[in-house]
Amino acid sequence: MPKLSDRVNTFTDSVIRRMTRISDEYGAINLSQGFPDFDPPKAILDALAKTAYEGPHQYSITFGAENFREALARKQGKAIGREINPETEIVVTCGGTEAMMSAMMTICNLGDKVMVFSPFYENYGADAILSGAEPIYIPLVPPTYEFDINLVEEGFKAGAKAIIVCNPSNPCGKVFTREELTAIGELAVKYDGFVVTDEVYEHMVYAPNEHVCMASLPGMYEHTITCNSLSKTYSITGWRLGYLIGPEEVIEGAKKVHDFLTVGAAAPLQEAAVVGLNFPESYYEDLLALYTKKREHFLNGLDEIGLKHNVPQGTYFVMIDIQEFLDLPQFAGYTDLEFCEWMIKNIGVAAVPGSSFFREDVNNLIRLHFAREEKTIDEALSRLKKMKELLK
Repeated sequence: MPKLSDRVNTFTDSVIRRMTRISDEYGAINLSQGFPDFDPPKAILDALAKTAYEGPHQYSITFGAENFREALARKQGKAIGREINPETEIVVTCGGTEAMMSAMMTICNLGDKVMVFSPFYENYGADAILSGAEPIYIPLVPPTYEFDINLVEEGFKAGAKAIIVCNPSNPCGKVFTREELTAIGELAVKYDGFVVTDEVYEHMVYAPNEHVCMASLPGMYEHTITCNSLSKTYSITGWRLGYLIGPEEVIEGAKKVHDFLTVGAAAPLQEAAVVGLNFPESYYEDLLALYTKKREHFLNGLDEIGLKHNVPQGTYFVMIDIQEFLDLPQFAGYTDLEFCEWMIKNIGVAAVPGSSFFREDVNNLIRLHFAREEKTIDEALSRLKKMKELLK
């Protein structure tokens, strides 16, 4: 058999999706891969049912259906604080994953460097490699996940073309402050680089924290490529509807990359999702209230069990410290991945090993999520109690 490309040996498959497959095999409660177990808004489902019979069912314009882009421009224009041209400043993609990949392939040449905060959503490293770039990792230091802005400047001095900022951050739930974003942005302008943002959890930011769009900061629109998705906001992760927003020159290039990657996102799903993009502000207030309640319920349950965890400022992810378990004789020599596999088989709850998110040697953290109905969360907490009994 002919030799495969070298690049496929430079990264692994998705550990997150792997944990879902193992979870399904053993019938565990899946708190690993972040998707809800409850339905999308009824208005969106009703629109999908109507679209099933009325269409469209053929290709839309490759960079997004006109009404979808117009609705996006209205919604995100408010967040960014400027008028967005739906013809020249938006590309609709097959999920946030393709949005990030399209952005990276649009701006990166072979050998370019791209900064990535660590811990990071596992796609970012692979995205950099697939686009021919070399990732430079900037530590977000547990438990507060702060970073040294001097390391960011060193990265730009070393020739970094861009920095990826996931805000709020998956997996650690950090919400970057206005001051932090401003400092990053000033360096991007100083060194003529890009900030590529992933803002899929923009509506899951818990008080007193606030979500600030990098592109809204003074002088940053021309240096920012905003990647986003409808997946989390409308509980439609399987619809794979994402988008890029950025300056016209960037988007013109991204349109070409996107066209040859996927041609276009699903036309009937765009049609149905327009309803969600036109929801009033009260929808997002209710969504935040829902997840605020879920976060409080889940964290209180973890506290009652006695599991050590961070308090996420945003997203629906929580990092659990498992060091006290790894110190037990029966887990001697276990990696965090092996511990997660043990959890699925013996506790019935699926988590993601933290090492899949960290460039640094961090093996004592696992990620759980609370995008589940309350009864599911309660059952998961009941099962997790069995872990704590191991320490008695």
